[in-house]
Amino acid sequence: MKTEIFWVDENSIDILSRASQLIKDGSLVAIPTETVYGLGANALDKNACLSVFKAKGRPADNPLIVHVSSPEEAEKISFTCPLYYELANRFMPGPLTIILPKRDNVPREATGGLDTVAIRCPSHPVARKLIELSGVPIAAPSANSSGKPSPTTAMHVFDDMNGKIPMILDGGECDVGVESTVITIKDNSIILLRPGKVTLEDLKTVCKDSQIAGAVKEELKAGEKPLSPGMKYKHYAPKAELYLIDDKYIDFVEFTKQKQKTENCAVMCYDEEISQLENKNLLPVGKREDIKMQTHNLFILLRRADDLGVDTVYAHLPQDEGESLAIYNRMIRACSHRVLGGINGKG
Repeated sequence: MKTEIFWVDENSIDILSRASQLIKDGSLVAIPTETVYGLGANALDKNACLSVFKAKGRPADNPLIVHVSSPEEAEKISFTCPLYYELANRFMPGPLTIILPKRDNVPREATGGLDTVAIRCPSHPVARKLIELSGVPIAAPSANSSGKPSPTTAMHVFDDMNGKIPMILDGGECDVGVESTVITIKDNSIILLRPGKVTLEDLKTVCKDSQIAGAVKEELKAGEKPLSPGMKYKHYAPKAELYLIDDKYIDFVEFTKQKQKTENCAVMCYDEEISQLENKNLLPVGKREDIKMQTHNLFILLRRADDLGVDTVYAHLPQDEGESLAIYNRMIRACSHRVLGGINGKG
């Protein structure tokens, strides 16, 4: 299969119409969103959903996120509630996914076998226009091979999906850089299942009874079924072995300087540390206090580590709260919870 890339914006109607026809016909199209690139398929077509799992090499019990063109479109595929609309009024369109009971028209192939469906209304104009032209909700997990860092540019998608899908829509580099926040509503309370740009503190402005699921920071227990994408399996990982360093216990600069002398490694450092390290395979994440830039750069740098061909990558252990929780969640899964230093550390 030949994979074509087309530069688009919301006014590229001819190309978007071609893409929408592919969606209607059960094919896959990679689409830009404000978070990461998604691998789009007709969410109401079970065979199209199965094609997504095949193209990604994704486990069948890992739910897909279904994208709608407006918050009200959720009514057609799920059973909403007042709290859903309070959240939608505050955060949609945008990087928030809400899990709701599904209607019968949503195939279980799209939901990982669950009776719920994960719904998001993206803010990226290309994604929303494609959904409108397609006339169906679009299931769109990240457009990467399962387990690898998520794609934030069209070329990232091409690296993983060339020959597997017919079309990639290039809408430029994604703004946020990590996937959406995923929540579920239970008895008029909120449980955060995957952190993203919309933080726990943001959610509490709408619903004070908002809590973080244990699996956000810890591994799922044996036999526990994932309620959200990214909960169960090793995700976001480069080819190299990734280690996080708890710099409350280990001097990050001195430790990584020694590793640079003895290992084929890369170092994900803060901008302020560049001058203190060897000028070799450095991957600056941004300034120490600039969480937005660190989030934006995360998957870009993990993929760049693959390009460098290193054996190991060392990075700071992020804070597990506030805006930094999303980085912590992605990094702790990318490294399979390998943390050096601290009570539970291996260093």
